[in-house]
Amino acid sequence: MLRLIVGRLLFSVATLLLVGLILFLLTRLLADTPARIVLGIEASEAQIAVFNRDHGLDRPILTQYLDWLGRIVLQGDFGKSFITGLAMNAELARSMPITFELVVLAFVFALALALPLGILSAVLEGRSIDHVARVFAVAGVSIPGFWLGLMLIRFFAVEWGWFPPGGFSPLSSGLGPHLRSVSLPAFALGIYYVAILSRMTRSSLLEVLGTDYVRTARSLGLPRWRVLIYALKNALPPVVSIAAMSFGYMFGWALIVEHVFNIPGMSRALLTAIGQRDYFMVQTVVYVFTAIFIAANLIADVLNRALNPKLAGAG
Repeated sequence: MLRLIVGRLLFSVATLLLVGLILFLLTRLLADTPARIVLGIEASEAQIAVFNRDHGLDRPILTQYLDWLGRIVLQGDFGKSFITGLAMNAELARSMPITFELVVLAFVFALALALPLGILSAVLEGRSIDHVARVFAVAGVSIPGFWLGLMLIRFFAVEWGWFPPGGFSPLSSGLGPHLRSVSLPAFALGIYYVAILSRMTRSSLLEVLGTDYVRTARSLGLPRWRVLIYALKNALPPVVSIAAMSFGYMFGWALIVEHVFNIPGMSRALLTAIGQRDYFMVQTVVYVFTAIFIAANLIADVLNRALNPKLAGAG
């Protein structure tokens, strides 16, 4: 098990290094260089050369990448933007906690609703709740999150006044106002993944319930609830894998939801960076999201090995 974890960890680190290199190369091979963006199109070649020398942009790309990577690993420093001069760490510290909280809340909401719904749908296959769950799943994957967010604002905020129409209230303003400000965005972000995870739970559990060892356990007189627990443990690995991927994907969708609800998270930082052609900030945001996605999948691998002893033994 330990060897498997170490192997997965090394693979994750290698993947992160490769993605970082690709991002670094893409941002350096664009037509608009940082010097040209900052100094303007009328800047002379001498001025551009001075700018590049002052910011280390005249060195080989691989050397720049290794220097950037070394600062991240050894100092936890993502550097400064060539365009705005702002420290990336400060930008991440300001906006990342907001996005991370929104994603975690949406993910917990999705799991809390999807798992029971999927289990009931599998156990009561063909019953009313199964049909309702299937209709809900189709609706969940069909409705765009941004449109759902607009509808939530219209009815629950504008017409009924139950929630604020947008913005973000920090926890320092009170637990009630804080939760009210993130409830609608978390719902809009999580509802799609409720549909995905509930259908995966249903299909995986139905497959396990139809195996020979489950039918044998039932014929031996084991209580129904105990058989369900055993079956659920064997049905969880694919659900865990999809949940981990969903957690990573949520950060991408969170950018859209934050924009709809005017939440000052990573969406505002990223859109501002794109508008200013601040490719260094875009590179940092994408790199951080990639690291979170890889970490989530690494955790899912470990959980799957814990749930399935055969996989752990194979590693």
